[in-house]
Amino acid sequence: MKAALGRGLDALLPDKTSNVIEIEIGKIRRNESQPRKVFKEEALKELAASIKEKGVLQPVIVSRMDDGYFRLIIGERRWRASALAGLKKIPALVKDVSSQDSIEIALIENIQREELNPIETADTFNRLIREYNLTQDTLADRVGKNRATVANYLRILKLPDEIKALINDERLSLSHAKALLAIDDKERQIELAKRICREGLSVREAEALCSQPSAAAAPKSKKAKKKLHEVAELEDKLIQALGTKVRIEHKGKKGKIEIEYYSLDELDRILEILMQK
Repeated sequence: MKAALGRGLDALLPDKTSNVIEIEIGKIRRNESQPRKVFKEEALKELAASIKEKGVLQPVIVSRMDDGYFRLIIGERRWRASALAGLKKIPALVKDVSSQDSIEIALIENIQREELNPIETADTFNRLIREYNLTQDTLADRVGKNRATVANYLRILKLPDEIKALINDERLSLSHAKALLAIDDKERQIELAKRICREGLSVREAEALCSQPSAAAAPKSKKAKKKLHEVAELEDKLIQALGTKVRIEHKGKKGKIEIEYYSLDELDRILEILMQK
């Protein structure tokens, strides 16, 4: 199995022996597979001002294209800010990198710098799984994350677009999003997401809010409330143990358990956990 790129990223970064060249900014094209989609205008202006004063302190990393242009692998903020600062050329390190490695390298670099929002990370994880037939376990190893973390990121892609927008705007965190996933009703998810933002609720407060039944479905007795809480706790335990979404429906003395999986490999992994003695 290929080693996680996160542990080998240093091999791509410039050192004293690297051949850094000056490339015309107009000759560099952004990588359409770049995980990062959100670039804050004010932060770019601040970086452009710094570049005007001190220059580009770290070269971008690019790969050659067949038409004589270069594709960005790492450094889109520097590239954008340099153009904003009026520079004609930018220092760059040219590397021969495959398309898949280019996506993974950009993802790892942004993760290490903590520059991606959860939706950007989740979208990139999902793309790597779909386009390169990776399992969640393989992807987790490649990007240096544990499998449960990868699964949690993928789960938030199921949230309504209104909630994803709040995450992109940094009004909701990944942990807030995970709390909202405990709710099946999309309209209620949106309603509570807006309330979390409006009242500035902490993650713990959001979890408590999302665990409460809606007014229409609220149990009438204390005994029913206790049972609902116990079922929710059991769901949480199964989610942590299996690393995927689990739903328990309990009615009277019987019920059912639903366990989600996203591939046959994922199903095999879950069955192995369930069948352990």
